[in-house]
Amino acid sequence: MTIRRAAVLALLLDVVLVVVFAAIGRATHDGDILGPGGSGLATTAWPFLAGLLIGWIVSRGWRRPAAPLRTGLPVWAVTLVAGMLLRALSGQGVALAFVIVAGITLLLFLVGWRAIAALVARVRVSRSA
Repeated sequence: MTIRRAAVLALLLDVVLVVVFAAIGRATHDGDILGPGGSGLATTAWPFLAGLLIGWIVSRGWRRPAAPLRTGLPVWAVTLVAGMLLRALSGQGVALAFVIVAGITLLLFLVGWRAIAALVARVRVSRSA
């Protein structure tokens, strides 16, 4: 797989996971994932999606898209911080409990898949050696 294709797939996976995070939150608290007129999920997700894109730019995620430490941690941190700032600026809630739950969930999602991929790659290399 080319690095460009790997980067596109990694970014798409991150986007899907951020939307899943927003959907889980909406289902848990509002009971309606899409919300009124179907805009609820977009309203909940957009601050974190914007943060995710900023995180990719800051970390230059396209260089090592599956690296848990080099890409995953900065993408997670920027997604969380920028997402919370954008939520606050747009009048959405940022209660401490939400920040903690969002931080843990996004860490598991954005760094977790990368850690699993790195572990699988390491096992494959050790088996072929």
